[in-house]
Amino acid sequence: MARQLDEQIAARYPVGQRLRILDVGMGQGAQLLRLARAGHTVTGLESDPRLLKTAREALAGEPAGIRERVRLIEGDGRDTGVHFLPGSFDVVLCHGVLMYVPEPDGLLAGLARMLAPGGLLSLVVRNADALAMRPGLAGDWPGALAAFESDAYTDRYGAPVRADRLDALTATLAGIAAPLHAWYGVRVFTDGVPHDAGLPAADELERLLAAEERAGRTDPYRRVAALLHLCGVRG
Repeated sequence: MARQLDEQIAARYPVGQRLRILDVGMGQGAQLLRLARAGHTVTGLESDPRLLKTAREALAGEPAGIRERVRLIEGDGRDTGVHFLPGSFDVVLCHGVLMYVPEPDGLLAGLARMLAPGGLLSLVVRNADALAMRPGLAGDWPGALAAFESDAYTDRYGAPVRADRLDALTATLAGIAAPLHAWYGVRVFTDGVPHDAGLPAADELERLLAAEERAGRTDPYRRVAALLHLCGVRG
């Protein structure tokens, strides 16, 4: 996802431009710190105090020049209007958040309002059109059959959450004046790998990433990815 996001940023902005970026649901802040190190001004919004504490601890270990480009706020992505003025950001990230929001349209409309004209909205969502893949490949036939007609699943922490469909999100983005510009599949081949599995050797990892990157851009493979990365552009 990082490579895809960098590609979209490079396509929309001059090389070297320092961007104003909002990371909604930033988690532990890994993406936020990567962008700050690249020279951008980044604001992180996170509702979980534990994750926010971890992000602040990580930020404290960075050089002063990076720390001064980062602002961390405890808050919910549905309340961006409370914290920021419309048009305050060039890029808004919302990665791994929509699955925890029962009705995401209001959240997305609020995020789109935070974008300056031509700004980029980057979403990462669970792919509802591929929910049968994981149980099917694991031989869980009842689970696979049930997943065909559902947008609900259980995350790795055991929480019931929801997935999104590409067609529905495409329509939503058009309706909030941030129409879909590009989309990718994420975790096409690696969704079944245990989260605690160690990384392979460097040369094997390079081949794995190359295969995932290509599949994430290529039909029909990207359509059965576990996650979707969608990029909308504010009109």
